[in-house]
Amino acid sequence: MAMFDLVMIGAGPGGYVGAIRAAQLGMKVALVERQDVLGGTCLHVGCVPSKCLLESSWLYETARRHFGEHGIVAERVDLDLAAMMRRKQQVVTELNEGIALLMKKNKVTVVRGHGRLAGQGTVEVETAEGVVELRAPAIVLATGSEPAPLPGIPFDGERVVTSTEALAFDRVPSHLVVVGAGAIGLELGSVWHRLGARVTVVELLPRAVPFADRHASQMLHRSLKQQGLEFRFRSRVTAVETTASGAVVSIRDEKGKTEELGCDRVLVAVGRRPHTAGLGLDRIGVALDPSGRVQVDERYRTSAAGVYAIGDLIAGPMLAHKAEEEGVAVAELLSGKAGHVSYHAIPSVVYTEPELAQVGLTEDQVEEQGTPVRVGKFFFKANCRAKSLGQTDGLVKIIAHAETDALLGVHVVGPRASDLIAEAVVAVELGARAGDLARAVHAHPTLSEAVKEAALAVDQRAIHG
Repeated sequence: MAMFDLVMIGAGPGGYVGAIRAAQLGMKVALVERQDVLGGTCLHVGCVPSKCLLESSWLYETARRHFGEHGIVAERVDLDLAAMMRRKQQVVTELNEGIALLMKKNKVTVVRGHGRLAGQGTVEVETAEGVVELRAPAIVLATGSEPAPLPGIPFDGERVVTSTEALAFDRVPSHLVVVGAGAIGLELGSVWHRLGARVTVVELLPRAVPFADRHASQMLHRSLKQQGLEFRFRSRVTAVETTASGAVVSIRDEKGKTEELGCDRVLVAVGRRPHTAGLGLDRIGVALDPSGRVQVDERYRTSAAGVYAIGDLIAGPMLAHKAEEEGVAVAELLSGKAGHVSYHAIPSVVYTEPELAQVGLTEDQVEEQGTPVRVGKFFFKANCRAKSLGQTDGLVKIIAHAETDALLGVHVVGPRASDLIAEAVVAVELGARAGDLARAVHAHPTLSEAVKEAALAVDQRAIHG
């Protein structure tokens, strides 16, 4: 039996970041991970490999279709998919090695095996050498999530696949059907479309990225449609028939009209669900909410004494950076500090082209609250840096309180929106007003000037729009 101050189960972004912070605060920490590598879904079959393929596929499409606009003559551009996949894996491997070094640097004990709760203050880990028992006054569950299947349509790993398989196809599908128009579906759909696949996106709701601001969602949809992605909104997948060579997807729209789509593969990206199987939650009375997430209080405490939960296991957006901040917060709370996460200032990003990024409330949400607002918009087509990049689709939209000018929401659709949103996150975190963004000097020529112009537009003072 080994004694620790904290046992963290799960070495994804929430788990390994929380373990590092706890170690920095002087705690003796054990990090339990059932996979052979650290980093979780995000590093190995999620955020990182998908961004590698998005970047590589964007460069491929740019070389084929847009080099000529810049006076670059490339008579032959070929795809080496195997080399693209090797590059992706090399990036993942290097980052994984970096996390392993961080564990050594911070003296975090890594225990490889399947961990489960075995009683108050006790974790059993099934390792290759046998069962190891760890004891600690605090146990944090950080086991993340897994892809959710369509009811009655199980994954088979070949024709009906999750994002994991879609990150590692050995050939470009001639036709890929994507079920779900959220971030995962649109990102991976974009990858394979750029590489040559016909892509059809089927979405039950009436628009893409339903969590996003309606105006931003519409702009992203329009751009993706112009690129060649096909969409079926207000449509439900009723059946998938697989064969040795492909699949037939049956869909039905809101009016009852049916359609059959023949394809090579079906990517189901309708969401994720908490990964709680095999954790032994029932053994010590860890309660779940109706959606299957672990119930916690404001200090991340579960219904079982000494057991905490963070990340995708609990309520809130299933985002790696949200899990990281909760990992830091729970470590600080356990050390007697004022750990805190600003949930109103968590950004979300869709890494398509153009990108979509947002923080705060959408215009629909503030209208539902009855909050008086003023809205400022600035389109990238009037931004000289976007012009020079040849990427002018999209806008910056700022929603401010009509009376106090407080920032309520910032939404960006356009080039490098994932980077531009950071300024807005800091502003929202610090309680800034639209006028503060408008007064701040932004370098010229930059994409960030679009943020300033949108803030000026809140007060109808935009200079270039």
